[in-house]
Amino acid sequence: MFSEVKAGLVSADVLRREQQELRKHERSNKHLAEESRHSETVFRDKSGRRRDLAQEQLEQRQKAEAEAERDEQYARWGKGLAQGRQQQQNVEDAIKEMQKPLARYIDDQDLDRMLREQEREGDPMADFIKKRKAKENKEKKEKPRYNGPAPPLNRFNIWPGHRWDGVDRSNGFEQQRFARIANQKAVQELAYKWSVEDM
Repeated sequence: MFSEVKAGLVSADVLRREQQELRKHERSNKHLAEESRHSETVFRDKSGRRRDLAQEQLEQRQKAEAEAERDEQYARWGKGLAQGRQQQQNVEDAIKEMQKPLARYIDDQDLDRMLREQEREGDPMADFIKKRKAKENKEKKEKPRYNGPAPPLNRFNIWPGHRWDGVDRSNGFEQQRFARIANQKAVQELAYKWSVEDM
């Protein structure tokens, strides 16, 4: 506490003088009290610089919005973009079909187009159509393949690369292996025929 009041037995003169000094001191500090009553709190960081709380809140809100948008995008990606597009297409097709009349006639173009686009097993024109579509889609580049005389068989049925010159540089292990397998099958078949010969 700030007081320069003397303790003990004091005369009225000294007491009056002390009270006047106290009032004068309060009047001189009154404007400071008014200023501090209406002033805003100053927040500072560790280094002592002022912090702008409104700006920080705005930045946090923007960061939260960006994070929510990113999470939403990852959620969309997690479900699958192509599957989402397909589902949207299915919904649009269903709405389109619901708006059509219930009975379908021969001159219905959508039904005709849908039936033409279906690929059926055993269709003699399917190969022709596939070849025609392949010619139309020539901009798709396929990996080059070896096209030459038939390559020798190997254990894994791997086709040779497109730069292979056709010369077999193996030590003959693959051919010996295939011969051994064929010999085992032949022996098994002969043994089976011999065992059922008397029946």
